[in-house]
Amino acid sequence: MCNELGQSIARLRKALGWSQGKLAARLCEVSGRTTMTREEVSRWETGKRKPGAFWLRHLATALQVPMDDLEPDDVHRRSFLTNVAATAIAPVVASDLLRHGFSAALRTSPTVDDWQERLVTYGQDYMSTGAEEIQKRLAADLVVLQQQLERPGMWDVASRLATLYAKTFPGSDGAKAANWYYTAAETADRSENTSARVWVRGRAAIALGYEGASLSTADQLADQALALSSKPSLGRLNALMGKAHTAAIRGDRRGALTLLAEGWRTFEQVASPDAEASDYAVPEWRMNVFASLLLARLGDEKGAVQAQDTARRLLPPTLPRFATHLEMHRGLMLARAGDQSGGVAYARTALNALPPEKHSLTLRLLMAEIEAA
Repeated sequence: MCNELGQSIARLRKALGWSQGKLAARLCEVSGRTTMTREEVSRWETGKRKPGAFWLRHLATALQVPMDDLEPDDVHRRSFLTNVAATAIAPVVASDLLRHGFSAALRTSPTVDDWQERLVTYGQDYMSTGAEEIQKRLAADLVVLQQQLERPGMWDVASRLATLYAKTFPGSDGAKAANWYYTAAETADRSENTSARVWVRGRAAIALGYEGASLSTADQLADQALALSSKPSLGRLNALMGKAHTAAIRGDRRGALTLLAEGWRTFEQVASPDAEASDYAVPEWRMNVFASLLLARLGDEKGAVQAQDTARRLLPPTLPRFATHLEMHRGLMLARAGDQSGGVAYARTALNALPPEKHSLTLRLLMAEIEAA
């Protein structure tokens, strides 16, 4: 019996630093059943048995990966079009998306330059607009864009928009975010543009690492980005910082600090202009936001406060959501230092001061991390 599935389970389990017993306990927790044992996990990994559909679903949740990662025939990932269609949950949503797609097809289709302009707009809007609104707009545009993927240059644009679309789902929301990050990576591969291939994977890695969700996926995509090119770039910078965050969450302090140092060296070569406020850019204030949370997770209060002060000084006043991030990082520091109730109250006050329409999924996940610290 082919044991690719068992090997995948073992690989993902070890990436989390778990024993077979720990995975069995986690499966009992997420499934609501008490029948899973270490022995059964061992049988799966050695190929003596195969988990059924019920346990496959819960394995994906426990191991923090999409179902595709557990399928032996892993080459058959969802197509770009299938993923777009899957976003239409309610009939009224499906109707609106289909009408939008047909209307666009009946009119003059946008050119590559048109899509590039939309890419810039989305990158800027994401910094201040709520995830729900961005998701609706992107879903409609992706339906149109998938009709034009035969055109040169469209795969590059599609991969970057798909990455942004993935960020509108929380990394812990089943496999939605991870599936979209994989789709974005596959789409970038079709562009044959190394810069796009590295950026998409790196952006996914820092998004998941910062959120503290789907850590195995974050590491896998970061490793792919770093292997694709050693040339300094924003994609490589994001990949390094994504791996740094996963290392910090797993308790690998030395690894996290080594990656942070390499991240700073890369940043010095590829930093975006300070005035640029886009999800596709990393100016100095944003690099310090990345560092602030990382150092807070490591319990380095002095370094975290320094990063927070620098980020706050450089942060454009038009981006209050990121000021909230910095305040919540301080709440995390308090909680990690032993004052959990004080840390939670501090972070909750900061979050409540931000208008609800400005809340992001990342902020909600950060609040959950502080509450669990």
